[in-house]
Amino acid sequence: MALQEGGHAGLLGAHVSTSGGVQRAPERGTRIGATAIQLFTKPPSQWKEPTLPAETVQAFRVSLQSSALGVAISHDSYLINLATPDPVLSARSTRAFTAELRRCRTLGIGLLVSHPGNYIDSRSRGLIRNARRYSQCLREVPDVAVLIENTAGSGTALGSRFEELAKLRVRIASDVRHRVGFCLDTCHLFSAGYDLVHDYEGVWEQWGRVVGFLHLRCLHLNDSKTPLGSRRDRHELIGEGSLGPEPFRRIMKDPRFGLVPKILETPKGKDPVANDRRMLRRLRAYGRG
Repeated sequence: MALQEGGHAGLLGAHVSTSGGVQRAPERGTRIGATAIQLFTKPPSQWKEPTLPAETVQAFRVSLQSSALGVAISHDSYLINLATPDPVLSARSTRAFTAELRRCRTLGIGLLVSHPGNYIDSRSRGLIRNARRYSQCLREVPDVAVLIENTAGSGTALGSRFEELAKLRVRIASDVRHRVGFCLDTCHLFSAGYDLVHDYEGVWEQWGRVVGFLHLRCLHLNDSKTPLGSRRDRHELIGEGSLGPEPFRRIMKDPRFGLVPKILETPKGKDPVANDRRMLRRLRAYGRG
């Protein structure tokens, strides 16, 4: 399967709650005025694997197809670590990630965002383990593409540098590599030392040269609570953090990202619907201004 295309320049939305069941997610996306959504297909901080009843699957598919949403993207569990040297955690993570792919396929979700793992012992060995396990899981489940997300670079997390993301993809088995792309998070980029404020073009020139825009299939639009190079993953409201408005204005007008779904993961506050609507309005205004 080829990676799912964005469809049109208006693919803009947010991560939405699945409280009450995954079938509620498309309607929640519609409520905030989104044309794209991201969701968890299970609680992200639990190992327990849910059973999706046939009626839930059907309700999700019908709700998504009848909505104005151009794409639904899933995000995997925070507990999964496909780079770990621990054999017990490795086996558990592999089973859990395979289950994530299966739920996506069942629901008709073609894209699954995944954090590369924590290597713990050796960065190079961690990359090899991560690639092998992505390959294994992708071979188990057809039709769903994996979007590896860049990280802020804290601890032993893989994937904070473009070169490392490129190496990871190259090490994935050639028969499934076409189903692997990337999701870039603006907060993580900035926290990892990529200066979107003062070197916007330089950052994207480097991405194009090292990895390639062909493989960029999603953007997470988040401001950062912490400064450049902090290596901390702390999201802030758009235009109200260390990045400020300008990088987001440029992204919203940049033709290189016209077909790339853009997803907010900004703080929800006491009124998630109002906050998401406000951030989406702000981004759309940046695109028009």
